[in-house]
Amino acid sequence: MKQFDLSGKVAVVTGGTGVLGGAMARGLAEAGARVAVLGRREELANEVAQSIREAGCEAVALPADVLDTNSLKVAREKLLETYGRCDILLNAAGGNQPKATVLPDGSFFDLDKEALEQVIQLNLLGTILPSQIFGEIMKEKGSIINISSMAAQKPLTRVVGYAASKAAIDNFTKWLAVELATKYGAGLRVNAIAPGFFVGEQNKKLLLNDDGTLTARGQQIIDHTPMRRFGESEELIGTAIWLASDASKFVTGIIVPVDGGFSAFGGV
Repeated sequence: MKQFDLSGKVAVVTGGTGVLGGAMARGLAEAGARVAVLGRREELANEVAQSIREAGCEAVALPADVLDTNSLKVAREKLLETYGRCDILLNAAGGNQPKATVLPDGSFFDLDKEALEQVIQLNLLGTILPSQIFGEIMKEKGSIINISSMAAQKPLTRVVGYAASKAAIDNFTKWLAVELATKYGAGLRVNAIAPGFFVGEQNKKLLLNDDGTLTARGQQIIDHTPMRRFGESEELIGTAIWLASDASKFVTGIIVPVDGGFSAFGGV
């Protein structure tokens, strides 16, 4: 459908070298967008951009650190030199650290302060700063898409730093949606996707044993997911395209769960 067509639009995907960010970057490109893959490691960003080009789409790599304003400004200038505009910002950079997690044999009172700060900065400031730098050239029209989490909506055990920072993303998404719409008009929208449980490098050991069977925590999650499975990264693409496209042009300030029913399940 034409409403979902992203032809002619330019999308920046932070964290585009990760499993989920990379999948959504490819999906936006397949929908017609020219994609800039932003990541700290230039070689990985180039690999993702190259894979997109090999699929017949258009993409470039933007090496930058989402916590470094200067590097983000350099990336913005490169984007403008290459494509002349930015229509879509997908903030997919984020993550967790073991030391910011309360393990079964650990204690909240012993959590590492530096690890907590790093997780909060990556997830929260790593979304706010790109929104400032790239949002400034999108004020008239565009779509900012943040990445929330099930941990933002239901406080999950263990992941205290991650959960707190993702809850802040929900609040920031709504705040920025109101701020931009009231000050600059209805053209620039801000929404978020809240993925359910997707197996990636950072959470693999929490969810799966070495032999591929479920850990006790993985089993708990599956038991509370009505669809009885983990998500596949490609299953985020449809929601990302919807939020990036004119199909959602009257939608701003919402958080969309893509979670196999996890957030709807009451436990019985």
